[in-house]
Amino acid sequence: MADQTPWPLPKFHFKVEWEGSELAFQEVSGLDMETTAIEYRAGNDQSFSVQKMPGLKKFSNITMKKGMFRGDNALFDWFTTNVGSAAERKGLTISLLNEEHNAVFVWTVERAFPVKVAGTDLKAEGNEVAVETIEIAHEGVTLKPA
Repeated sequence: MADQTPWPLPKFHFKVEWEGSELAFQEVSGLDMETTAIEYRAGNDQSFSVQKMPGLKKFSNITMKKGMFRGDNALFDWFTTNVGSAAERKGLTISLLNEEHNAVFVWTVERAFPVKVAGTDLKAEGNEVAVETIEIAHEGVTLKPA
């Protein structure tokens, strides 16, 4: 029987997978897309307004944050090996999970590659976990209910 709960889904239970590996991220943002509007007006149009049509789609870069672990340098390695057209592109899957740990929505990201990696900030008086950030560009994202 399908879930009949009228409540919105919480956003804190998700997983990120690429190339068959699951990575534990603390935060994922940038899962948005837009279509540019093309404005057009024919020279013989009797109205004094433009027509609008959908144009090219644009996708934002995706930013992901995760805790730093001893010996885990995979994000930085991926970034440093990407140069020019030889960039290693990866498929990426982001799933929003329910209470039973099953995917409810799945974002599939196509041909992703890193454009920015940021290490943690360092603070002598702090007691926070070290968090690294990776920003990836891609060539499209689709959203499907699982």
